[in-house]
Amino acid sequence: MPKPQVQNATDAEARPPSHLFYLSSLRRPLVERAEGIYFWTKDGRRFIDGSSGPMVANIGHSNRNVLDAMKRQMDKTTFAYRLHFENEPAEELARELAGKLPAGMDRIFFVSGGSEATESCIKLARQWAVATGQPKRWKVIGRFPSYHGGTLGSLAVTGDDALAETFLPMMRAMPTVPAPTAWRDRDNLSLEQRGIRYADMLEEKIQAEGPESVLAFIMEPVGGAATAALVAPDSYYPRIREICDRYGILLIHDEVMSGAGRTGKFLGGDHWNCKPDLVALSKGLGSGYAPLGALAAPKRLVEPLLAAGGFQHGHTYAGNPLACAAGLAVLGEMGRLDLIANAAAMGDVLIGELRALQKRFPFIADVRGKGLLLGAEMVADPETLTPIAPGKKATQRLLDLAYERGLIIYGRKVKGGVDGDNFMVAPPMIITREQIGEMIAIIGDSLAALAAELDLPVES
Repeated sequence: MPKPQVQNATDAEARPPSHLFYLSSLRRPLVERAEGIYFWTKDGRRFIDGSSGPMVANIGHSNRNVLDAMKRQMDKTTFAYRLHFENEPAEELARELAGKLPAGMDRIFFVSGGSEATESCIKLARQWAVATGQPKRWKVIGRFPSYHGGTLGSLAVTGDDALAETFLPMMRAMPTVPAPTAWRDRDNLSLEQRGIRYADMLEEKIQAEGPESVLAFIMEPVGGAATAALVAPDSYYPRIREICDRYGILLIHDEVMSGAGRTGKFLGGDHWNCKPDLVALSKGLGSGYAPLGALAAPKRLVEPLLAAGGFQHGHTYAGNPLACAAGLAVLGEMGRLDLIANAAAMGDVLIGELRALQKRFPFIADVRGKGLLLGAEMVADPETLTPIAPGKKATQRLLDLAYERGLIIYGRKVKGGVDGDNFMVAPPMIITREQIGEMIAIIGDSLAALAAELDLPVES
């Protein structure tokens, strides 16, 4: 069992005051280097990256082939504006990416991150509707809870009270339907029947809003931080596709976190052969080597708006040659190392180990996910699913306990950002069985410490 690694206060105190500000004034140790699934700090401590940052570093850190590809591109050019030049890395990456997506999803628009990708999907959908004589369609239905980004446009379709409340006067919040948290329901229905019921809530919302006004439905095929890797019953996905087709609305899959191989398929939606109309990708596409994201669409959506004058949207770094060179090399390494297959195989190992921990710590009410995008939800009472009191800050305390022991995991409140405790485990796709064992030992030790502090139930 690794010994706890407590942050040395003098390390932060010895540094000059920071001019940076993020969520808080908490100082973290200075990172020195990263390799594979590990980070090392200036003061010599090692951390396992058990969450790939915020589910970004899919192929691991400091991959030499990716770094060499970026260096070769840096020796040519690091920037070429898309309205002035085409560039080879962007063209090649678009071609490679289209070959990994569902048939016909072959028009790509590159951006720099996930919020840009989801917002680009929304804006393309709206422009397509206007270009095809459907200007009354403007509402994008989302799920609650969910997370689709931090810009005002992407936040408008995000189901998270904690993030959205301050900005509501500045944006037009969109309608939502409940996320398919079928495992929580206490009724006489099967999971498959619950999946249909949750999908049918979309049809009810479309009818309530007025079908002629609804443009799209946006969802994460495998949930991200807002739902801790929530997976709907299998019946949910084809029913959602059927409903969208029935009312002529576009289905947008937010694959920012679940895409690029993390779930054991290239797209999370591929597990159900659920073909969307638009896809948003980021995070693992650049794998942390460069800011990169993408919108993917079929010609039938792109050609009408190009004929009407072009896509009225853009970002300075769209199609950046250095970022695209990194993304192309990332895809190459995914193939060379067979990382999607490894994500599926190691995901099976990891979810089995987490379910073994669930037996030791019954306050873990649910373990879920696909591949190496996994989450666990914690409650005060596993029978009634009563949440842990918010004042105990169980999620943050568990993250801190793991961090002290040299492991980085992820977590966020799963009931609209306000209530509900979870943790997520999503290591790089290069992880080995032995490294999973090292992670699980630390998670188990951290859960035991959390249980002792908060008086949570433990099996003897």
